[in-house]
Amino acid sequence: MKHSISTEHLSITQIRNIIDQNLKLELSESAKNRIQKCRDYLDKKMSVEGEVHYGINTGFGSLCNTVISNEDLEKLQRNLVLSHACGCGDEVPKAIVRLMLLLKIQGLSYGHSGVQVETVQRLIDFYNQDITPVIYQQGSLGASGDLAPLAHLSLPLIGEGEVYFGGDKMKSSEMLSLMKWNKISLKSKEGLALLNGTQFMSSYGVWCLIQAENLSDGADLIGALSLEGYDGRLNPFYQNVNDIRNQIGQIKTAENFRRILAGSEMIQKEKVHVQDPYSFRCIPQVHGASKDAIQYVHDVLEREINAVTDNPTIFPDTDEIISAGNFHGQPLAIALDLLGIALAELGSISERRTYLLISGTRNLPPFLVAEPGLNSGFMIPQYTAASIASQNKQLATPASVDSIVSSNGQEDHVSMGANAATKTYRIVENLSRILAIELLNAAQAIEFRRPLKTSKQLETLLADYRKMVSFVQEDKYLHPEIEKSVNFIKKIKSYV
Repeated sequence: MKHSISTEHLSITQIRNIIDQNLKLELSESAKNRIQKCRDYLDKKMSVEGEVHYGINTGFGSLCNTVISNEDLEKLQRNLVLSHACGCGDEVPKAIVRLMLLLKIQGLSYGHSGVQVETVQRLIDFYNQDITPVIYQQGSLGASGDLAPLAHLSLPLIGEGEVYFGGDKMKSSEMLSLMKWNKISLKSKEGLALLNGTQFMSSYGVWCLIQAENLSDGADLIGALSLEGYDGRLNPFYQNVNDIRNQIGQIKTAENFRRILAGSEMIQKEKVHVQDPYSFRCIPQVHGASKDAIQYVHDVLEREINAVTDNPTIFPDTDEIISAGNFHGQPLAIALDLLGIALAELGSISERRTYLLISGTRNLPPFLVAEPGLNSGFMIPQYTAASIASQNKQLATPASVDSIVSSNGQEDHVSMGANAATKTYRIVENLSRILAIELLNAAQAIEFRRPLKTSKQLETLLADYRKMVSFVQEDKYLHPEIEKSVNFIKKIKSYV
C-alpha cells in the first residue's frame, strides 16, 4: 500500500498509519503539477535580467545584499548545503529522520518552494528504500529554519554525507552507486528550500506527541491500578464534582477512571479513610491539565505539518516572490515546551503514587515485600523514579524564552525550538520509565488485596503483564523487570 502525497490535509492519525503500516510514499499528480508549475515560473523569473531575490540570486543571512551571477546559481545552492551541514552531538533517531523526510516532502509538495520534481522524488525514494540520512541533534536555532539538521538531511541528494542503508552506515556516494542513481544538480532556490523549514522541530514534535498520547492513556490505566493497590476512593472521579470544574481534560480523565474501574470489587469495598492524598485525589485535575496541553500541541503540530515553512515563498498565480519568516519556530518552540511541562507533571505525580505504595500504610507491607528488613523490596525503584522525575523537572525549563543573536545580527531573534524538541524527547523517554516503575509497584500492591478482584479491564492488563513480570517474593535483580515494564508500556494503549 502507498500513501499519496498531496495538497490535502495530512493528519496526525494519517502519520500514525503511515508509520504503523510501513506505507510507501508517492507524489499525487496534483502535487507534481504544482511543483512543476512553481519551478517553471522560477526559471522564467531568473531569465529576466536585473531582478534580485533573496537566496535565489543573493547570498544568505547577513550576506543577503550580495548578488550572485546566474552562472553561479547552482554552485550557490550546493555551497549552501555543504556549508550548513555542521551539526554536532548524538545522531537523530532513525524514526525521527524518516519523519523529517516525510514532512519535508509534504512541505515541498504545495508548490511554493521552487524545487524540481526530481528532487522531491529522490527524497521519496530515500523514504521508500529505507535510506536514512545521518543527522545530528545539535545545531539548529529553530529560526531561519532547522538549517544544520536539514542540511544533513539534504547532503545525500548531492552525494555527500552519510546514510544508513541495508543496516549499514556508509558514505552517500557509495549508496548512490549501489542504487545506480545520479547526484541531484540543485537549481536556483533548491538548497534554500531544502534547508529552510521547521521539519526537524516538527518531526520531533510529532514523534513526542504520538508517544505523549499513548503515555497519557497509560498514566490513567496505571494510575487506576495504583488507586486499587492503595485502596483509594472513587469519589474524586464522580461525574458531578468534575463537571462543575468545566475543564475538558479533567472531565475526560474522571470519565476514563470510572470506565476503567467499572465492576471492580476493590473500588466498591468500604473504605475506612475519609480521603486520599493529592496524588490520588487530584488525578483528574493533574492528568486532565496534561491532556488539555497535549491537545493544544496536537492542534499546533497538525497545522504545522500542513504548512509551507521555507523562505522566500513563491506565488506563481500572483507573480510574487516574498521573503518573510515562515521558518521561525516560535509556535513549535512554545508548544514543545508546554508538552515537556505537561509530561513532566505526569511523571511527577506518578512518582508520588509509587512513594505512597511502598510507604507501609493502608495494610500494605513496607516496600511491598512480605519480609521487609531481610528484603529491601521496592525501596530503590522509587529512588530511581524520583531521580528521573527530578531530571524531567530540570529538562522542563522552557527553551523558547531564550534567544541568541546570529548571522551578524540579521537573525536577531530565534526560537530555540530545536532545543525544546530534543529535551522533550528525553522527557518522553523518562516518563515511560517512571510509569513503568509505578506499574511494577501497583501490580505488586494488587496481590496484597487478593482474593478481591479489580475491574475486568485491569485484570486483563495484569494477566498479560504477569506473563512478562512475575510477582516478587523476595529480593531479586530488578533492572530487567523495569525494562520489561517499559516495553509493556509501549503497547499499553491496546488496553484502553
